Formats: sequence, C-alpha cells, structure tokens
Amino acid sequence: MPLALCASSHSPLIGLNDPAPDIVNEVYEQLDAAKAFVEAFDPELVVVFGPDHYNGFLYDVMPSFCVGAAAASVGDYGLPSGPLEVDRAAAYAITRHALDSGVDVALSEAMQVDHGFVQPLLFLFGSADRIPSLVPVFVNCVAEPLGPASRARLLGEAVGRVLGESGKRVLIVGSGGLSHDPPVPRLADAAPEVAARLTHGRNPTAQQRRERESRTVAAAGAFAAGSTDFHDLNPEWDSLVLDAFESGDITAFDEKPNDWFIGEGGHSAHEVRTWIAAYAALSTQGSYEMTSRYYRPIKEWFAGFAVTTAMQKEVVAR
Repeated sequence: MPLALCASSHSPLIGLNDPAPDIVNEVYEQLDAAKAFVEAFDPELVVVFGPDHYNGFLYDVMPSFCVGAAAASVGDYGLPSGPLEVDRAAAYAITRHALDSGVDVALSEAMQVDHGFVQPLLFLFGSADRIPSLVPVFVNCVAEPLGPASRARLLGEAVGRVLGESGKRVLIVGSGGLSHDPPVPRLADAAPEVAARLTHGRNPTAQQRRERESRTVAAAGAFAAGSTDFHDLNPEWDSLVLDAFESGDITAFDEKPNDWFIGEGGHSAHEVRTWIAAYAALSTQGSYEMTSRYYRPIKEWFAGFAVTTAMQKEVVAR
C-alpha cells in the first residue's frame, strides 16, 4: 500500500506571538494545502515522528527513541489534552522490527506528548476528534547527549519497512525545526531548580505551565525585536536541508557532527532528525517526489518555518 508524507515545522507561539497578518495568512494557506493533500490521500494510519520539550520525556529516563503504544496529549499552550487513538498492534510491530534491525527503541504504554506531536496533527486534520489512528514515535532532539543523526535515518528506515507491509495507506508526519533556537533549557548549565525540573518536572501545575509558557512568549517577542541572545534563523542552512530531502538524499546528514546542527541552525535545529526519520521511512518504498515545498523564516515563531508534502513517484504518476 502507498505511503505519503507531510513534514512541517511547529511552533507553540502560533496565535500567541504572530508576525504580520499577511504572513500568518500565507502560512495557513500552505497548511490548508497540506491538509487537502492529506484528505485526498485518506490515510488509515498516521505515524508521527516528533520531539518533546521536557513535557513527556525527562532526565529521569531519557531514551533516544520511544514508540508509543498508548499516548495522551499534555495540552500545553492551550492545545487539547487527553488520550489519543493509538494503534497498539502497529506500535508493537514497529518496535519489534526496529529492535530486530539493530535500532534500540523504548516502548511506552503511557506516552505523554506535547505540541511537537499534537499541533501538526491539528493542522492536518482540523480537530482532535478527526485524527485517525496513529503511532507516535518520539525522537530525542534536545536532551544531550544525542546520538548521531544517522541513527534517526536508521530508525526511519526500520519504521518504513513495517509500514510498507502493513496493507494500509499510511501518512508519515515529521514535526520540527528547521533553524530553531528557542529558550529550551540545557541540563549542563541549568540552575539547580531548573535541573530538578528537567529531571522530575513531569505533570506541572497549571500555574507552573502558564509561567513557563509566558517566558517563551516573552523571549520570542524579544527575539523578533532584535535580541541577539538566541541563535539567529539561517535560511541558507534551511534551504540546504530542504534541498537534500527534495533530492532524495536521505544520507546527506549521516556524517555531520552534532555541533554542526547547533552551529548552523541553533540548539533545537536537531529537530530536523524528525524529518530525517520521516523521509527515510518514505524512501524505503522506492523513489518519492516532494509534491509541495514552502519556507519562510519567522522570528516571532522562533523558526525557519517549512511545510512539505511528498509521495511515492508511482502513486503521483497515477
């Protein structure tokens, strides 16, 4: 059965710290086009490669990858909270094949996911109750130490092989990046109280979450106003990344050291690992075509914001 893909940036700042209305409208036109692409494909299963921002995965146990056999949205930044419809059998099949392929993945029967997973699904399906059965696949993109980016490719290839044999129309979603350096804390230089939150801070109170989110909104406002406290967006690097995926060169980042991603795109540029995994999964079923590509650097959202769709070439040709 065919596979299709939508890979996009996410930003919890959408609606909270927006750029000019014409830019917002432009982005939503692109997201609506991606939504129409998904509706035409009519997926029976959705597999989402997404990051976490110390909401569901903390330093008490920090896997490189984790497959969710059951999951719930934490409801950060005003997004819907509560259980998601997860295909448990598909999650176990993905986990078994990844392990058989030499990719060490964890399995969760109680995964918590944040805006990195939920926001793109709402873009593509309109509301939480319209999201099809899914499998969330967590990719660690912020909590050092990180493995090499090539491991994300190997994960994606293992997942893609399972999906190709599933007998279902499967939409693959990659969520994150591109150049991207929001104020996500790092354990190595965190104050003691922050380090404690990064390790044990799951399920914050509503007040704690509001305070944390308000700091992010304030930082985005400062960044858009010209603050140099954060790594600037890098459209040239973002274009290089998009060119690699459009050309089908899924090994383009295999030899790049982790410091390269940070130096070029900021600390959270590691979120392109979700794109690497997603495009690698699609590539396992033959050549693909990127059917749409949009990009704009948006400081108000702390992101080189991109939206792409892709599909197997033989399906496009029909």
